[in-house]
Amino acid sequence: MDERLESLIHLLQRNAIADPRVLATMKDIPRKAFIESPGLKPLAYADEALPIECGQTISQPYIVAYMTERLNVQRKHDVLEIGTGSGYQTAILSRLARHVYTIEIHEELHRLAVARFKALGLTNITALCGDGSKGWPVPRLFDRILVTAGVIAAPPDLIGQLGPCGAMVIPLGRTSSQRIMLVVRNGSGVEFQSLIPVRFVPLL
Repeated sequence: MDERLESLIHLLQRNAIADPRVLATMKDIPRKAFIESPGLKPLAYADEALPIECGQTISQPYIVAYMTERLNVQRKHDVLEIGTGSGYQTAILSRLARHVYTIEIHEELHRLAVARFKALGLTNITALCGDGSKGWPVPRLFDRILVTAGVIAAPPDLIGQLGPCGAMVIPLGRTSSQRIMLVVRNGSGVEFQSLIPVRFVPLL
């Protein structure tokens, strides 16, 4: 294993990322494969967000691991991801879920991510280019939903696509005061649990 990657995994463990499936997946998926800029590739295993195309970012590895762990994805789950971005978070989810459905509004990011999935042999991903704020365009329910951009309030259309006993992890609030929220469907309603403060680019 690359020493920088090994150091990153140890850092995640020191910061209370404990799910062995998440840690194993973070080891297996090469973050550097999701960074185009040669100048930024040496920073691939630094625990920091990095700029990518279209004015977006590839999230800090700790945040990727944290959100993935809180989502508690199981092999039987179908997952909806809003905001494909570089595709790194998508790839992590694909190793844990039955299938990942992901939407990206930027055509360039969508195209690059799809090429990366193909290069890595990730076949359980369906990627679309479009507006993810309305959820998946074909009405259906998902076991898990992950939103990788900040919104003021949870979009009703996304809550509507959350299946029975489903869970969604989403950054909520204004950019200066965002928090990751865990949204769980409980009977006919949903419950919100506030987690950690973050700063994500806004959902477009």
